Amino acid sequence: MSPGFQSIAIVGSGAIGLYYGGRLARAGEEVGFLVRSDFDAVAAGGLRVESVHGDFDLPRVRAFRSPEEIGPVDLVVVSWKATANHLLERTLPPLLHEGTRVLTLQNGLGNCEAIAAIVGPERVLGALCFVCINRISPGHVRHSAGGRMVIGEWGAEGGGWAEETARRFKAAGIPAEAVADLRRSQWEKLVWNVPFNGLSVARGGVTTDVLLASKETEEEIRGLMAEVIAAARALGLDLDEGLIDFNVERTRPMGPYRTSSMIDYVEGREVEVGPIWGEPLRRAREAGMAMPKLERLLGEIRTRLALRDP
Repeated sequence: MSPGFQSIAIVGSGAIGLYYGGRLARAGEEVGFLVRSDFDAVAAGGLRVESVHGDFDLPRVRAFRSPEEIGPVDLVVVSWKATANHLLERTLPPLLHEGTRVLTLQNGLGNCEAIAAIVGPERVLGALCFVCINRISPGHVRHSAGGRMVIGEWGAEGGGWAEETARRFKAAGIPAEAVADLRRSQWEKLVWNVPFNGLSVARGGVTTDVLLASKETEEEIRGLMAEVIAAARALGLDLDEGLIDFNVERTRPMGPYRTSSMIDYVEGREVEVGPIWGEPLRRAREAGMAMPKLERLLGEIRTRLALRDP
């Protein structure tokens, strides 16, 4: 089947799903949103996006309560948190036809494998979203910085789907590029996610500006980043040490940014512990690489969560 799609389903209509799905819908793509708790608000009031690239409203969006109501589509975009992946087995099949591709926008490691186990590796694409987005209220998201996506194919066969998907996303005003090595890009994003998401929880729910205000904490951030880069190299992925300065300096202008894990922590939701911290640590150990700083951070996160959820 030639790469291309006419219909899209957004699975997980939180901040990420509403923002990227909203841009696609605004550009004229046929987008159906699978909406859970916010269904009534989104179905009645549509979608509002406040964005550094220009605000927009979609008074009406195609919102659905179940995948069966949406039916088979050409591209499924999985944008819910990895903590909901136990629902994939019953959510994905009603959305598939023989040529459907599934694109995950999720953080961390192991998500492509989870989807491939259901639909086959040749159907799976992964994307990394370098963006600051928060959900303000049902159907209302605020995009404060970034927005770039890198998209790659998980299966070895390729076929041009990453390139075509990036092209269509770019046409919708989303900075997107296709990459040949998805696994390398996943670890590149972990360079930011491991320390900033992790310490925002371990310190009790603090924003990125608070973390960077302390020289001691900044050194901790840099040390964690260096460990992630070393682990990636142990796995055969040549990450540049320049990513440390790049990620620290790009975070300073974000101001009091609330990481996704911090929001989950302070609002009492499950945090993506396994994909963001547990799985990278496990893979590093398999490669014979010790990550004592990450191991300590993971222990602090688990302690903090245990105190929140006795």
